[in-house]
Amino acid sequence: MSAAKSNILKKIKQALVHKVPVPFFDNQATNNNVFQPSKQELEIAFAANFSGLQGRFSYCADQAELVAQLSILFESRGWENIYCREEEIKANFSKHHLPITYFNDLSHCDVAITGCEFLVARTGSILLSSAQQSGRTVSVYAPVHICIASTKQLVYDIDDSLMQLRDKYNTAFPSMVSLASGPSRTADIEKTLVVGVHGPKEVFCFLIDE
Repeated sequence: MSAAKSNILKKIKQALVHKVPVPFFDNQATNNNVFQPSKQELEIAFAANFSGLQGRFSYCADQAELVAQLSILFESRGWENIYCREEEIKANFSKHHLPITYFNDLSHCDVAITGCEFLVARTGSILLSSAQQSGRTVSVYAPVHICIASTKQLVYDIDDSLMQLRDKYNTAFPSMVSLASGPSRTADIEKTLVVGVHGPKEVFCFLIDE
């Protein structure tokens, strides 16, 4: 064994036996967040950050306004093949007389509608999990993703959403948790940003005041 390698291993062994305090850090653990909440309301912060990521945000006073906005959107875009698995969302649409005939083929749909677990205000992200009725594929497979959320699902930061998700599911924690921050994008090829390469080209979030 070379002298240099021997010296390095000797120093590692000494460090493991005689631990040295890490410089510039307090020895006491702290639970303070790195990112402190802004003075903005969570709705405003999420809307600004989500829109900054090319997401399309809309605020709805109630379910009736949501249905009215969706009716206008579907008609203006000419969307007919609408995919949705979530029974609560479909029940609310039916209650407020949204004229939809649901399409059963995700691979050929125009748009997919899902709920979410939480909305993360600081990053403008939608937190989704495999525990939802939509499962793993709906939010990423369709060319357009519409997320229906309520103000009760707003949290400030990612760690807040994960802690609440842990409390919600306890030992049955979902096998997949993902964060969707606007349309899919990549800059792998010559550092040129391309949108919609491996996921939806457009992402809408309709936030209902509850």
